[in-house]
Parts: sequence; C-alpha cells; structure tokens
Amino acid sequence: MPDVATSSTGDTLASKFCGMHFASPIVLLSGCVGFGEEYTRVAGFTNREVGAVCLKGTTAAPRLGNPPHRIYETPMGMLNAIGLQNPGAAHVVDAILPTLDFSETRFIANVCGSTIEEYAEVTRRFHDSPIDAMEINISCPNVKEGGVAFGNDPDMSARVVAACRAATDKPLITKLSPNQTDIAHNARLCIEAGTDAFAVINTLMGMAIDVEKREPVIGNFQGGLSGPAIKPIALLKVHQVYKVARAHGVPIIGQGGIHTPQDALEFIIAGAHAVGIGTALFYDPLICSKINEGIRAYLDRHKLPDVGALVGSLHQGDVAVETCGAG
Repeated sequence: MPDVATSSTGDTLASKFCGMHFASPIVLLSGCVGFGEEYTRVAGFTNREVGAVCLKGTTAAPRLGNPPHRIYETPMGMLNAIGLQNPGAAHVVDAILPTLDFSETRFIANVCGSTIEEYAEVTRRFHDSPIDAMEINISCPNVKEGGVAFGNDPDMSARVVAACRAATDKPLITKLSPNQTDIAHNARLCIEAGTDAFAVINTLMGMAIDVEKREPVIGNFQGGLSGPAIKPIALLKVHQVYKVARAHGVPIIGQGGIHTPQDALEFIIAGAHAVGIGTALFYDPLICSKINEGIRAYLDRHKLPDVGALVGSLHQGDVAVETCGAG
C-alpha cells in the first residue's frame, strides 16, 4: 500500500506522498514550469516551498508540438494546445536531470506516448534515472493520437498503467481525464493495474473561434481548458476518485483552477493529499508561498496538527448526492 503519512519533521505542511517527502502539499504542474530549471530563475522563488515539481510531458522521440496559435486566454481560464513539444526522453535523462537539484524538492517525470509500447519505453528510460516518480499522462487533450483515447477508455487506461508498472518499481501517478463518463470506474481499474497515486484532473477540452475570420483560434482546433473556470468540476472529480482510492490507500494530487489558499483547502477537504498549481503561475509566479501561508494559518486556526488531518474531512451528513442539475 502506498505511503500516505504525516511527516515527523514538525512542519504542519510536510507529509509523505508515495514514500516521498513533500515539504509542502504544493506540486508544480507539468507543462507550466518547463523541465524545472526554468522556474528557478524567478526572483524570490525557491523549490523548497513546494513538495514536488512535475516536469514537462516527455515522449520517446523529440516532438515539435502543434502549430500556432497554441495558447489563448479565456474568461477565468486559458486554452492550450502545445502538443507535447519536448526534446525526447534520452535528452531529458542525460542532459536535463543532471542539472536539477534533487536536494531541494522531489521531481516527477511526465510520461507520454502514442502507443502502449511507447509509454513503457519512456517509463523504462526514467526508471534508470534519478527521477523520484513518474506521472502517466494518459489524458492529454491536445494530441491527435494516443492521449485522448487512452484517457477516456478505462480499459485502455488500465493497460497503459499495467505496462508502465511492469517497467518500473518507482511510484506511478496516473493523470486522469475529466473528459470521460465515469472517472471513478477508470480510477478503480487503474488501481487494479498498479497505480500508486492519481493526479485529478487534467484539462477539459475546449475551443475558441475568431468571429471575423470564422476560424478556430487554436491551431490544433481544440485545446485543454485550465484555470479557475474548471475548479468546480475538478473539485467534484477529486471527491469522486477519493471515494474509490481511500480504501486502497492511494493518494491524490488535486488540481484544476487553484489560485488561492481557500481553493487549495477545498481540494484537500474533498480528498486531495496534495494540490497542483499550474495556470495561476502565469500571472503570479510567487503564488506558492501565499498558498502555503494560507494553509498553515488555517491549520493553526483550527488547531489541526498537519495537512494530513484535513484530507477527506468533508462533512456530508445525511445529504443525498444529486446527479443532475436543479432543472
């Protein structure tokens, strides 16, 4: 059973996640901080204030990514369709990982592929590296082949997880797609296939149109919607997965629109053991310290010993769960 425990350091923000020491519940999300070294250039930022950094999505061979435009700002959010541009797994392992300071924080590789065999190949490459854990990106919504089909099909998701599990004994974090009918069922099959944790959720699929040209704004036609606009959806998905995962001791990184301490607290109460920060970094690169301070103040105010005491603490009482709108 994966390690989901409170740290013994005395810091109320510290914890263990799949056996890894997290200095805080914050994880910097894949695609938002490059391969980790770029973000350290921001004045006033230190990796010591985050639990982990998730590196950019990596495939077996280098990828150029999608044609422009790749990013478009929306009300309360952002569409992106980068297309997994990356230099390939060999370059990341041989040239980039040696430049990272593993004494500061934990680093998580983001494993991507167009076939099950490619997922396994990239996983094996990272297994023979200093990387702390791997996130299986089965749900990227802006790659024409592979990602969407794998992430939205529970059986295919489980097959990818099983292939990656056979290639490594390092912690595997499966990144679940919100663009599916029953995310809890998908989570259950991924647990059976050997995942150690979940990242919930990836972006939702969306599009934008230039009305003068009557053309899609995004060069890939569609992209992944992130930011505060998707927070209510992400929060529900985290709680749905938590109800399945808690019985197996499988922890969750909750993500989707978090940009305040209250957002982070909501995700933790819903069942997340850690919280992912992504789009918010684009307009406030120093937001992590503010979220940490807010969480710590909440724990002090409620006399809670640590973050772990808050995980999944939602009081539901006798309220029935509705499955449709108010109509």
